[in-house]
Amino acid sequence: MINWESNVFPGVLGRTCDRPCEPACRRGRVEEEPVAICRLKRVAADNKSDVKHLMPTPPFEKNGKKIALIGGGPASLTVARDLAPFGYEIHLYDEWPSGGGMMRTQIPAFRLPEEVLNEEVNYILDMGIHTHFNHYVESMKTILDKDYDAVFVGTGAPRGRNLKLPGSEAAANNIHIGIEFLASVAFEHITKVGEKIIVLGGGNTAMDCCRTSRRLGGKDVKVVVRSPFKDMKASPWEIEDAQAEDIPIFNNMPPKEFVVENGQFKGILFGHVRAEYDENGRRKLIDTGEPDTFFECDEVMIAIGQDNAFPWIEKDLGIEFGKWELPVLNGKTFQSTLPKVFFGGDAALGPENVITAVAQGHQAAISIHLFCEGKDVTNDRPAPMTTLVSQKMGIHEWIYDSPVDDNLRFKVPHEDKNIALKDRKIEVELGFNQDLGFKEAQRCLNCDVQTVFNFNRCIECDACMDVCPTTCITFTSNGEEEDLRTRLNAPSENLDQALYVSDILPTNRVMIKDEDLCLHCGLCAERCPTAAWDMQKFLYNESKAELC
Repeated sequence: MINWESNVFPGVLGRTCDRPCEPACRRGRVEEEPVAICRLKRVAADNKSDVKHLMPTPPFEKNGKKIALIGGGPASLTVARDLAPFGYEIHLYDEWPSGGGMMRTQIPAFRLPEEVLNEEVNYILDMGIHTHFNHYVESMKTILDKDYDAVFVGTGAPRGRNLKLPGSEAAANNIHIGIEFLASVAFEHITKVGEKIIVLGGGNTAMDCCRTSRRLGGKDVKVVVRSPFKDMKASPWEIEDAQAEDIPIFNNMPPKEFVVENGQFKGILFGHVRAEYDENGRRKLIDTGEPDTFFECDEVMIAIGQDNAFPWIEKDLGIEFGKWELPVLNGKTFQSTLPKVFFGGDAALGPENVITAVAQGHQAAISIHLFCEGKDVTNDRPAPMTTLVSQKMGIHEWIYDSPVDDNLRFKVPHEDKNIALKDRKIEVELGFNQDLGFKEAQRCLNCDVQTVFNFNRCIECDACMDVCPTTCITFTSNGEEEDLRTRLNAPSENLDQALYVSDILPTNRVMIKDEDLCLHCGLCAERCPTAAWDMQKFLYNESKAELC
């Protein structure tokens, strides 16, 4: 439930999240792989007991206000989840027959089983949401005329980019736009493909297209990318999974022509380039002069990006659009230039990911609630909540598990390839069982447990410095940061990590701790004879509508 409060879709995100939190994990500073935070959220979701009785349960006391949600994806569903308990009458409009948006149409079932998605979507819809599925909204004006008190737009980035090359029109019947192909497969409008498939693009959609094709009859499936391998936008684990299914990736090969002979599509002609980078890291692709390469294929999936599309929003309503036809928004409140209309998810700031859409949905829900209450959506926002609590429960005992585990990251079990490729609905990642999940969780270095130093209690015995296993504590005279980093007991090489510097001690020295090296093991606090050090658990709770 803690996971559900913030992430809203723990079972979904535990399988499909882009993992923006894991690069910040300090375990990745001491060895190659961070803690598998994403997959541990799945462990919690998959091993939960019945939680339905813990969910907010309608009917809620009505407040007389009506909200329209356009789009049934993660941002809109998050707004619905946050606002329903306040008694709003919420109407959700979506062109598809079921809720979930891109989670349903663009994430294949072998990565996200339908039953997992249905369960988490229905937790929200069962809160009394009025659903209008199979309803494509053709006019924002029509919605505004229905006297909704506020409107939230969470329609995603529904337009896949096409590629206009010589032969495009003649080969049109053999060319699919990636996200449209995935949606057609999800709703079983497409059930098979040709044997020879080429996927153009290097992002996660391209990986989903090629892996889906393998399950629908594609025997010779290739991914061709115009950029170098290291520049591919797909998540590394998605690339690994595609390669594990015998899908080759060809890099530095931009497509030049869809080859059609006597009215029949034959394949694609590719050039060859190399990448050069200027001093600012900007890339330029240079033709190598090598002979072009022809790949024969039956069908092509184009997965080279997505754009927003708002043809249904009339231009005379007061909703302004700016660069790349994105709505002009307040980046904090997600309020548009028409005060009663709010945006979130990919529809707001362009294509991102599910967890970003959820975060924006939380913030938009706050804004909508404040707006409907007649309050200032900027200045009346609730602040995030924080707590800091000592973890000490004895002279040498702590409430948290402080020993440092030496295990490397555990591998998530996968279904046998020969079984997985037979059916697009067979989940490939099997997830950690409880035992493996516990072992992986033990790798955590307890970032949430802070080392708190009280300089008034310190007698400068240097015992903490002596016992520290990573030499992250130094007592020395004060100075400028650049100078201090050269005088620490261990090299301070991560300039992005601020130093923890105490006030002046009686001997005119200061205590400096390099957080980049600290394991949060608690030995400094155990060793300190005056309790100048303490281990305190820090909890950050992002603001939500319920705090208004």
